[in-house]
Amino acid sequence: MNGIKILLITGVVFIAVYFFVRLRNSLFDLILLLLLVCAAVAFILFPEITNQLARNLGVGRGADLVFYTSIIIFWYVILKLYARLRKLEQIITTIVRKNALEQAEISKTIRDDS
Repeated sequence: MNGIKILLITGVVFIAVYFFVRLRNSLFDLILLLLLVCAAVAFILFPEITNQLARNLGVGRGADLVFYTSIIIFWYVILKLYARLRKLEQIITTIVRKNALEQAEISKTIRDDS
């Protein structure tokens, strides 16, 4: 095993541990992460696997296959983050509206008492 393989596997394992420890998400996300880590380590240790898989799928090289797959994964992550952001915006809007109504009610009560 050469230096670049050790460096890449260390990076993949570090990222995986970070996500498992810090970002406890849904079971689907954890399973997906585990599958991606296993695939990444296998592709790093045995790069000929990606070439063979690419040929079977009609892609020229294994590096191209990894690139195309990465694009799909990045789109999944972007869309998931966008959905989460929209949900947080809705929650914040609900809280702000509720707070504004409560403040208006308090102001009305104070004016009526005066």
